[in-house]
Amino acid sequence: MDPDERLNPETDDLPLRANTNHMLVRHYVLDLTVHFDRRVVSGSIVLFLEACAGIKTTAGDEVESEEAGESRDGLTSQTATDKDNNQSSHNTSDFTLVLDCCDIDVTKVEEVDISSVSATSALHSEIASERSAVLAGNPQAAFIQKLISMPASQWKRQHQLFSLCSRAPGARDGSSLHFQRDRWSLQVRKKGIASPQGFPRAVRICYETRPSGGSVRWTEDQDKRVCVYTAGSPINNRALFPCQEPPVAMSTWQATVRAPSECVVLMSGEEPAVPIEDGDTHFLIWNYYVTMAMPASTFTLAVGHWHQVAAEIPSTDEPLSAADHSGTACDGIYCSHGDYPCRFTMRSAWTQRVIPHRVFSPVCLLEKAQTVLKLLPQCLDAAYTVLGVHPFPRLDVVIVPAGFSSLGMASPHIIFLSQSVLPAGRLSPDENSLSLCGSRICHEIAHSWFGLVIGARDWTEEWISEGFATCLEDIIWAHAQQLSSEETIQQFDLKALLRWRRLSDELQNSKEELQILRPNTERTGEVSDSGSSTVKHALNPEKSFMQVHYLKGYFLLRFLASQVGEQQFIEFFRLFVKKYHGQLILSQNFLFDLLLLQKQLLKSLFRFELFFFFSYDLPLRYNWELFAVILCLLIHRTHFYRLIQMIVFSFSEIKICCSPLTMSFSFGVQVRHRWCELVVKHAYVQAYGDVEHFLVHDQAMGVYLYGELMVQEDQKQQALARRCLLSVQEEMDQSARRVVEEMVL
Repeated sequence: MDPDERLNPETDDLPLRANTNHMLVRHYVLDLTVHFDRRVVSGSIVLFLEACAGIKTTAGDEVESEEAGESRDGLTSQTATDKDNNQSSHNTSDFTLVLDCCDIDVTKVEEVDISSVSATSALHSEIASERSAVLAGNPQAAFIQKLISMPASQWKRQHQLFSLCSRAPGARDGSSLHFQRDRWSLQVRKKGIASPQGFPRAVRICYETRPSGGSVRWTEDQDKRVCVYTAGSPINNRALFPCQEPPVAMSTWQATVRAPSECVVLMSGEEPAVPIEDGDTHFLIWNYYVTMAMPASTFTLAVGHWHQVAAEIPSTDEPLSAADHSGTACDGIYCSHGDYPCRFTMRSAWTQRVIPHRVFSPVCLLEKAQTVLKLLPQCLDAAYTVLGVHPFPRLDVVIVPAGFSSLGMASPHIIFLSQSVLPAGRLSPDENSLSLCGSRICHEIAHSWFGLVIGARDWTEEWISEGFATCLEDIIWAHAQQLSSEETIQQFDLKALLRWRRLSDELQNSKEELQILRPNTERTGEVSDSGSSTVKHALNPEKSFMQVHYLKGYFLLRFLASQVGEQQFIEFFRLFVKKYHGQLILSQNFLFDLLLLQKQLLKSLFRFELFFFFSYDLPLRYNWELFAVILCLLIHRTHFYRLIQMIVFSFSEIKICCSPLTMSFSFGVQVRHRWCELVVKHAYVQAYGDVEHFLVHDQAMGVYLYGELMVQEDQKQQALARRCLLSVQEEMDQSARRVVEEMVL
């Protein structure tokens, strides 16, 4: 890496360069091939574009259509830090389409000549009969505009036309569009075109990813077989394909992926793909599509030698919840989002309590992954009970490699789960393992509503996704377990206490600027005239391992629930989902709607110091007396392991006695993590093997443990940290590796 490209973890923000106020990508068509031998993905992507109706001129005036001839993105005046494609010099009067892009080698950008497709389409005659001052004299632009505007009822025909257009040849004269790249963007222009309205509406980009690309994770699974998956944050999908990253750039997509025949290709898509043979090659072709417009960051791809977990004969001993679902019945929902086949308006979707689901894992984890397959129906049913119709028609769950940097990640139609949430022992899973696995599944399922079908308009407001999912995780899991009201309250209080301790520790040991939920304060949601923006601290590797946006958001929601009543709060969630599904929101949308229904909350919110909550303040004051009460309430009905769990989590000053001790690795990952902390703190040499096992097999939670090993300044502990890092650094997540290397090396 060049010195000028090295990230500064103290200050770097993630730039979102796409000029979305000028042009929007409405549909992507990807045609990709996965090369495991070179660890790259190659192919092309076709972007179907729409010029925005109103754009800003350099003088700040808003104009319409082609009269905005001299309008251009302010980013085009920047000096490129990467090479130009040398086809001509940069003409500052040309309009430039700016896409978010990094770690991609672009070989060609060309306008797609769709004249042969449009001439044979029924849309052609419709366009001919219409008068459009904006698109007069540009039949290809008129055709694309008509295509992207087709009603949702014609989505199948629309996707067929998108596919046909994507395979059309380039410009008749053989010319290419001019492009240049800098570190974070791809800039495309057509000579002599000075406005978005005159820019090509279908553009093909031929490219290849890089093995070290930040969005694409090449590694080995637990069977030591090569696999690849999209890593997501902090830079989302810009190292997988050139795209528009700002959340407001909502689009649909379809993809063709070629991969070796022994591999499985899993992706965001409304139907499971049935692979077909690719001619005489040893590859198979997988096709996926989506009809719901979503940000490009939600696109997910996973290719590997995974096997589907086989379902056992279903048991009739534990039926699904018989809870009353009358509150989720379809009662005439009004959709405020763009036109797409919305499940919230489909009566069949409102009666589908458990959507079709599958689980995939490496061969060596198939037995343990049975736990996930068993839990999914009751978790999906419980989520339906709490929130109503499932936003997506199906769900795949993939057990990802050990280097995955978190316990889970949710995307449309697919969830990544860490192996750390699986039961550790070979025997039947105990209640502790089920609790961790089940609650994590519920957390990721909750993201279908908060994070995916309802997203944050500004990515700095992560709490809208993670705070809500953390709160709903408890509610959904309690329903899945069919707990009584008393048991539910006890479980909620215990989890709140443990989270409070975690939040307190984090606030004491992290930088203050990383603790603020809304770092853009009153400017949250604002963008530049071109539509570009930044995500504060997104490139700081420490931030991806912090829980502040999970826990502060959770405590705010728990406080609000305590003020309005648990059941009333859940009913408000349902109303909020009905109103805002398919849209992007800011914090004020949620708080304002809640205050309208619960006006007495206003005084409570001031007591809660809401505005300080978003910056420095802590929401609830739990104390050790509360813990003692919870312990007394639970002790007569808990198993021994749960008592140990509470003690280990809550009293950090436990003294290690002289008799040999060890932590059974059938305990849940959170208990094992706390045990390892105590082993390190008290230099309990006999259990160093437990610490080493944890750092190798539970990498999603091991980052801070490296810090504990180094800060003690114990030679044996520091040698242990270095030995573990050397054994796993090649498979570690890039952000985690960077943080750990700074600690250890």
